[in-house]
Amino acid sequence: MVRDADMPLGRSVVAVLGTGTSNQVGAATGAMAFPVIGPGGVVAVRQVVAAVTLMAISRPQIRRLGWPQWWPVLALALIFSVMNLSLYTAIDRIGLGLAVTLEFLGPLGVALFASRGRSEWLIAVGAAVGVYVLILPDSSSDLLGVGLALLAAACWAGYILINRIAGTRLPGVQAPALASTISAILYMPVLMMLLAQGRLTGMPLVYAVVAGVLSSAVPFAIDLTVLRSVPPRLFGVLMSVHPGLAALAGLVLLGQVPAVHEWIGMAMIVLANVAAVTMADRTPVDEPVPVLEPVA
Repeated sequence: MVRDADMPLGRSVVAVLGTGTSNQVGAATGAMAFPVIGPGGVVAVRQVVAAVTLMAISRPQIRRLGWPQWWPVLALALIFSVMNLSLYTAIDRIGLGLAVTLEFLGPLGVALFASRGRSEWLIAVGAAVGVYVLILPDSSSDLLGVGLALLAAACWAGYILINRIAGTRLPGVQAPALASTISAILYMPVLMMLLAQGRLTGMPLVYAVVAGVLSSAVPFAIDLTVLRSVPPRLFGVLMSVHPGLAALAGLVLLGQVPAVHEWIGMAMIVLANVAAVTMADRTPVDEPVPVLEPVA
């Protein structure tokens, strides 16, 4: 693949907005199947779609892999399995916009850790205040849903760190491909149970497959063609639109209307991410962007 470091700004913006929109519309579509097959069923179908897509393209040489290659793959498989289930369960409990915004604290934390200046502490405080405003915890707050979204955030941070190691030991997307396949195998009992109960049919199955395509296959295709040539700093700033896109997808497709304080909290967290990414300059701006967003 030819990496064009001089890709026009407009194309970069469209690419990142395209993958973000696809991801959030996919999550909202998957949520439509929750009443019948639950978050676990949607995740199981999504993992199968991701495994088929990534394995068909990467075709890893499994017999040639040793433990130095396998342990990052196994770690990614565990991350995929936990991250997607915790996020989708959080979406079911607290809504798409709130869940995705809290999950976004994962890459924000990595960006803050990578910053060399002292101002990252101020940004962290601003993000923490944003989380409080977003949730406004009281006796009616769904703390389990919030906790699951934060678990997804921790998994996303882990994905970024582990995927960097895997990328040095396996070419292309072989590591995510193998990891998504292992994760799909782990979820096979869920699919078998749903099939036995006659619940994995009709529109719920369609919604789950569409979620897999929009949240795994489409983002991967966009990343493969354009996103790897987007400067990392620009990519990180543009990624900040995810909470807003999630809130809009939840509003339009699921009828979830965020409260005023939730919009304010989202904005504070987004601004914190923009500041963190702008200050974190370990990676040269002309270096192709690493894959920061999970595709499985």
